[in-house]
Amino acid sequence: MNTNAPLEREHTSDREATEPERLAVSVDGLEKTYGSGKDAIRAVDDVSFDIEPGTVVGLLGPNGAGKTTTIKAILGLVVPTAGAMTVDGVNVHEEPRTAYRRVGAMLEGARNVYWKLTVRENLDFFAALSGRRPAAMADRHDRLLDQLGFEDKADETVNELSRGMKQKVSLACTLARDASVVFLDEPTLGLDVESSLELRQELRRLVEQESMTVVLSSHDMDVVQAVCDRVIIMNDGRIVTDETVENLIDVFRTQAYRVTVDGLSARARERLEVEFDAGGFEDVGDRTRFEVALPEGRALYGVMDALREAGAVPETVESVEPDLEDVFLEVTGRTE
Repeated sequence: MNTNAPLEREHTSDREATEPERLAVSVDGLEKTYGSGKDAIRAVDDVSFDIEPGTVVGLLGPNGAGKTTTIKAILGLVVPTAGAMTVDGVNVHEEPRTAYRRVGAMLEGARNVYWKLTVRENLDFFAALSGRRPAAMADRHDRLLDQLGFEDKADETVNELSRGMKQKVSLACTLARDASVVFLDEPTLGLDVESSLELRQELRRLVEQESMTVVLSSHDMDVVQAVCDRVIIMNDGRIVTDETVENLIDVFRTQAYRVTVDGLSARARERLEVEFDAGGFEDVGDRTRFEVALPEGRALYGVMDALREAGAVPETVESVEPDLEDVFLEVTGRTE
């Protein structure tokens, strides 16, 4: 069996006719308020965004930012106070049954599969929930099982699998429904490094092969940066930024350095903090390491002069590139 062949869709003709005109996801003026009067809490406040087909978009935000409410509103699990949402051109709340056939969701990690069923039985069950006949989906499920590494485990009960494999079963069940838009909530939660790397590689490959649209919510910035084409960051119920990962990192790019010195006194450290906003001081043996980010046009020479005047000897100087976690903390104003 050719495991590199893209999975075939059952409703290809319908999607080919509609994809050029339709957005994968469209959210217009979404608001959600819980409670009323002085006790009312506005979880989502006038949120709007569009997602093109065949892209991976990260929906990020600290706890309480409104991202989970937004996802549940798009899935039809929460009735909005105001606004309209469509999936593949279908209004979620006006045509819920039709919208349901277009969307898949992996929520709460591996807890949304049945551990007493085998891997294959789980795929058949979740495909049947969307109106797909398991027999008609057999070839697709075989390819999916092979691509996710279940060749020898397809007929094992999920309860017997490792945490990483259970997480993959959850992903497989989400994809088994042949949905055009997939929502993944913390897909790598609890996975070891190797399993996390494998899962993100599978996500990227499936998207590129099938033009699938993925909306990813995760606190793991490494996963988001590796998988997503674009990120939407929410805070306090509103969108605070919506940009490609590359552009976001470029906006916050500064001349940042990690410096290791020998003989740094408390007085010299205080000067570095005040004059150059140095931080991240840590002891490395009998030496001290710190980081300093210099605005564009300000050279490192000033830092070196301050160290020389203090009698501290610089041993290593490394350039530090910003990543998505730095951007997230800056945009949301969070320190952790």
